[in-house]
Amino acid sequence: MTEQAETESPRPRKHFIENAIDEDLQAGKFEAVHTRFPPEPNGYLHIGHAKSICLNFGLAKNYGGTCNLRFDDTNPSKEETEYVESIQEDVRWLGFQWDELHYASDYFEQLYEWAERLIEKSKAYVCELSAEQTREYRGTLTEPGKNSPYRDRDPKENLDLFRRMKAGEFPDGSKTLRAKIDMASPNLNLRDPVMYRIMKAHHHRTGDRWCIYPMYDWAHGQSDSIEGISFSICTLEFENHRPLYDWYCDSLEIHHPRQIEFARLNLTYTVMSKRKLLQLVKEKHVGGWDDPRMPTISGLRRRGYTPESIRNFCADVGVAKFNSTIDVVRLENSIREHLNRVAPRRMAVMDPIKLTITNWPKDKVEMCSVINNPEDESAGKREVPFSGHLLIQQEDFREEAPRKFFRLKKGGAVRLRGAFIIDCHDVVKDDDGNVIEILCTYDPETRSGQDQSGRKVKGTIHWVSADHASEVEVRDYDRLFGVENPDAAEQGKTFLDYLNPDSLTVRTAFVEPALAEAQIGDRVQFERVGYFVVDSDSKPGSLVMNRIVGLRDTWGKMEAKGKAN
Repeated sequence: MTEQAETESPRPRKHFIENAIDEDLQAGKFEAVHTRFPPEPNGYLHIGHAKSICLNFGLAKNYGGTCNLRFDDTNPSKEETEYVESIQEDVRWLGFQWDELHYASDYFEQLYEWAERLIEKSKAYVCELSAEQTREYRGTLTEPGKNSPYRDRDPKENLDLFRRMKAGEFPDGSKTLRAKIDMASPNLNLRDPVMYRIMKAHHHRTGDRWCIYPMYDWAHGQSDSIEGISFSICTLEFENHRPLYDWYCDSLEIHHPRQIEFARLNLTYTVMSKRKLLQLVKEKHVGGWDDPRMPTISGLRRRGYTPESIRNFCADVGVAKFNSTIDVVRLENSIREHLNRVAPRRMAVMDPIKLTITNWPKDKVEMCSVINNPEDESAGKREVPFSGHLLIQQEDFREEAPRKFFRLKKGGAVRLRGAFIIDCHDVVKDDDGNVIEILCTYDPETRSGQDQSGRKVKGTIHWVSADHASEVEVRDYDRLFGVENPDAAEQGKTFLDYLNPDSLTVRTAFVEPALAEAQIGDRVQFERVGYFVVDSDSKPGSLVMNRIVGLRDTWGKMEAKGKAN
């Protein structure tokens, strides 16, 4: 585990998984905590996986144990080396380092030998039912299944057929190896589950060596056993699979880890299905797995989220036994809270209007000293050029304003951040009557940090010098979906019908010169606007900034509620 992952303060109360671990350790069932994170390399990891990563690696750290990273690479038709590499990058970026790196494919020989052992013990058999027939024979939740006509084959015949399956004598789908358990079990997972299927597909690690591949339920528990895992932490959908996990370990009489299930992470305005995320990518609804609107870890990283904020979010959500949906606002708040402490402030004008200081000496430029981060004294100050030609936000000015509007208005005064108090005395309008320029005077006795004028104003706004500002491209990201639960599609619709058409808008911003030196990945707060990160599409002299998350807008809320007057 890296030092970065150790910065969060410990939680005062243990959750139910820790209580279960304590009981097993005290009873001597296991000597140490050994966990694993076992992703399938068939896509990029998302925020739900981040919760599992934090839990598994966190338990190992808290108990002085170890945690493996193991790739469940048992389905070559969907797996790619690209996904393997991205998963490793994501785990490291979150602040964790695995003790051992493994692949389920490392164990194909051992899994095969154990399968033969079950055949010899009459606990597994080769079945020739088609996939459709297998489903039909399986029964339903209210009706028991019925035995396959191949269920009582002699073990020697099963062994011969299984070896021939391995040798590639049979076509895909023609035969499977099934465990012989109980076709009348109320738990459908125990109704003679498939252990191996024939699949003549190229594997990203083993090449064409194998043409039979283990099913997840068969590979999962046995891989845990081989690695000496003590606690197999799974999401709640595997709770009904636990009896099968136990049956395999008991039948083989091998090391038996304890499987414990927890609720997976679901977020509002988000889809978490890898299949749906892949569809978004393949159909080009987004720009790729790392599109900043995606809930993937790589997407959140490019959006500007920090590993600290994601770890803190996972800790805040906690570990529960029952599935629920978490408001995405909690994730957004986690990055706000972290960046509020660490992100330097910069001034940027997104929707500019010209402001001219009529009593400012011609061609004069002064440097104003502005605090980099009021939450961090060590961040120091920076110098920002100030001239008589400024740009401010359109929304910061109103010719006629309600009583509680404390920004700039005609006949009113406001302080410019780090600079002077200005008074608006007139405006310039175009032929349509729109204000295109604000005319003000400045009070030279009111310079920030040196003000002894005694003047008080209620509002402070940000600005940039029009003569010194740089133009940057701003990608203003919003939620990818326009409804809380895009998975709950109405009849005749799919989750794609709920895509938010305004999830990305691109515009130009004018920024202070200090941003010219920003590097890819640098995060800043645009004062009074929100938090932004330098995107990887940036080039020298051509900065691209992604909006990470906005700031809370008290005025906007008041105006929306009709309380601004």
